[in-house]
Amino acid sequence: MFDFMDSDAFIIGLEVLFLSFIAYDAYKYSKTKKREYILNIVMAIGFGLWVLIPFYSKYYKWDEQQRETLNQECLSEHNQSYCSCVDDMIYKAYSFSEYKQMDKENSAYLEFIEASKKECFEDSWF
Repeated sequence: MFDFMDSDAFIIGLEVLFLSFIAYDAYKYSKTKKREYILNIVMAIGFGLWVLIPFYSKYYKWDEQQRETLNQECLSEHNQSYCSCVDDMIYKAYSFSEYKQMDKENSAYLEFIEASKKECFEDSWF
């Protein structure tokens, strides 16, 4: 039901929302010099970090060589559009060490791949 919350567009939307809150509070603080706006800025930054750090860390678990290796493995069996989408889902869900240790015939992994394919090639509301 809440699958949209894991999408990149939702997270980027949250970034824009946090930045607008911070900009508004900074503007109001510059006009009124009330301490409550400083508290709002600190809380928005704290909550933004709490929400956005997992988003960015999932992209930095893999280095470029590891991504290229996974992409080449996929391209040997599938086309480019399939590989780019499914590989992106794998980058988000697993670290490189988790992916290498995982049994690729495991039912949980196969369900993950099917859900990823469905999300990649299904018409979405974005």
